[in-house]
Amino acid sequence: MDTELQSFDPATDEVVAVVPIMGLTEVTEVVRQAHEASSWWRAKGFKGRRARLLAWRRYMAQHAVEIIDLIHRENGKPRPDAALELMLSLEHIAWTAKNAAKILGPEKRRTGLLTANFAARVDHLPFGVVGVIGPWNYPLYTPNGSIATALASGNTVVFKPSEYTPAVAQWYADAFATANPEAPQGILSIVTGDGGTGRALCDAGVHKLAFTGSTATGKAVMAACATNLVPVVLELGGKDAAIVTADADIDAAAESIAFGAMGNAGQTCVGIERVYVDREVRDQFVAALERELADIRPGEREGSSYGPMTMPSQAEVVRNHVRAAINDGAAPLIGGLASIGDRFISPVVLLDPPHNSAAIQQETFGPTLTVTTVESVDDAVAQANDVALGLGGAVFAKRHGADIARRLDTGQVSINSVLGFAAIASLPLGGRGDSGFGRIHGPEGLREFTRPRALAIERFALPVNLLSLRRPEWVDRLLPRLIGWLHGR
Repeated sequence: MDTELQSFDPATDEVVAVVPIMGLTEVTEVVRQAHEASSWWRAKGFKGRRARLLAWRRYMAQHAVEIIDLIHRENGKPRPDAALELMLSLEHIAWTAKNAAKILGPEKRRTGLLTANFAARVDHLPFGVVGVIGPWNYPLYTPNGSIATALASGNTVVFKPSEYTPAVAQWYADAFATANPEAPQGILSIVTGDGGTGRALCDAGVHKLAFTGSTATGKAVMAACATNLVPVVLELGGKDAAIVTADADIDAAAESIAFGAMGNAGQTCVGIERVYVDREVRDQFVAALERELADIRPGEREGSSYGPMTMPSQAEVVRNHVRAAINDGAAPLIGGLASIGDRFISPVVLLDPPHNSAAIQQETFGPTLTVTTVESVDDAVAQANDVALGLGGAVFAKRHGADIARRLDTGQVSINSVLGFAAIASLPLGGRGDSGFGRIHGPEGLREFTRPRALAIERFALPVNLLSLRRPEWVDRLLPRLIGWLHGR
């Protein structure tokens, strides 16, 4: 039985890191240390945690070259894209650290007439220890959305990164420890390994778990956590659609959609995989998209548009979806089966595949795009919503963009852009249906990692105590009249 795993540069197969495969015993010990550190971290309060989170942010910014290079080597994305990932991560840490106190402070609540002698409030309390299982496609930004939020909320965190990117995760956790040398071990910890390590995290005593990954794995995580009634946040797969209306700025739409579909080699859960374009402007949009993608090339050298497939098996998924769509009648507009290598995949755009095609209904997670011609906005919305996945989406329209966005059955939508919601730290992120549930980022994300506790505080005694076994008989006789007076009119 293997006791360690290696991570590789997906472009060269050079070994980047060797880490242990941790089982239940090791994971339980890490979680125990997180429990011990929890009281120290919670006692720092919002002000103390803010200072330490911002110190962490400064350290990462000051050592940006190190982590950018490491993301490039272990994940494969070009260094400029790694730099953008770091920037977004730091933006989210800063917003979360600075806003946690305002959002999670005690909330006063009004009392009714019968309890006018009470004061009422809700406190938002940390769960204690939060487990986070992160993906490989954005090894810093995506888990950071749960980790920074959970930390700001007063929890300690045990992070299990993807087996493809453990070195990025270790650098990230080490950066926190280095920036905060007085903090005890266990505020932010790493456990490494495979799927068994993730299962162990569910069984090791965490109080809540956040998972980002495929729908199938998310269901398995949820089932494992259910054994111990551990609540979960699941941010799962996407099959995001863009709608291009007849009045859209077609060139701008093509530019944005090309980025949303092909950026990070298409390995983005909220990337664009489908386009529904009004027949009136279909040819114009297709021509603009061809211009945008004419010189887009994958590669490992500086200047490449995007890098290799981080997980080798994903290339076969892309190949199968493209082959099936073409066999079902889709017209290859850009690229085709010959574009799909074992490591690198050039852009593939398929025109008008059937609606039941895997390229429409299932997450492809590669640099591919389907373009479907529609007769109306109603048709576009209906087809966009007719999939099991509902993570994000985009609408391109000069008029009525917000109205169309409201009709999309997704967790978030960008209007006249793609991925904008992921860059805005104050907005929540999450899905519906097979894309999961719960929210990270923004105020909703902060509340996701706390539990509400209601407090009712008696300020003074009333002449008659209704909450007593010794109520006078006349009070009991009066109650039916009181009900009618208060609620029957």
